[in-house]
Amino acid sequence: MIEIETTDVQDVLKILPRVHSDHRGYFLETHNVREYTKLGLSEVFVQDNLAQSTRGTLRGLHYQIRQPQAKLVCSIVGEIFDVAVDLRKGSPTFSKWIGTHLTADTKEQVWVPAGFAHGYLVLSEMAIVAYKVTSYYAPEWERVLQWNDPLLSIEWPLGKDQVPILSPKDANGMSLQDAETFDYVRQGSAGGTP
Repeated sequence: MIEIETTDVQDVLKILPRVHSDHRGYFLETHNVREYTKLGLSEVFVQDNLAQSTRGTLRGLHYQIRQPQAKLVCSIVGEIFDVAVDLRKGSPTFSKWIGTHLTADTKEQVWVPAGFAHGYLVLSEMAIVAYKVTSYYAPEWERVLQWNDPLLSIEWPLGKDQVPILSPKDANGMSLQDAETFDYVRQGSAGGTP
């Protein structure tokens, strides 16, 4: 039913659900506990989120230092450039980032484990992003990593001299050298746990 691809950053996975299409449209399962557990993703989701944004909006890079959230992310309208940054000290890919184009057309998902900062840039006129999370939102534990930190050198697909649309919180993110991080503990799960 589902295909899974590893990425260059440990434990971040690209998931390609099976899409059933015909003259009426399409149908797919965006999550199935039995099938995802077979892939090693047995985490329990406690909250579903939807975010609508206009072209050029950059949301992130967010994480919760306590009550960390693993996320299953997809674009249900439009296209985004989705980024995950490994903040697990001791991980072989600590401080590395992975960027993935997610579109409503392909219906691909990205699994972002707990212990990562996450964000995305809207590339289409408008996008609606859906993501499931494994812990409730806890504003007191939320942290923001600087989206343009030179230590990370994230290659956001921005035009020359283009400045993204940011919230005040996201515009004032911390650099990697000042950010709180996680201790890496390798688990048997494909998703890993901080």
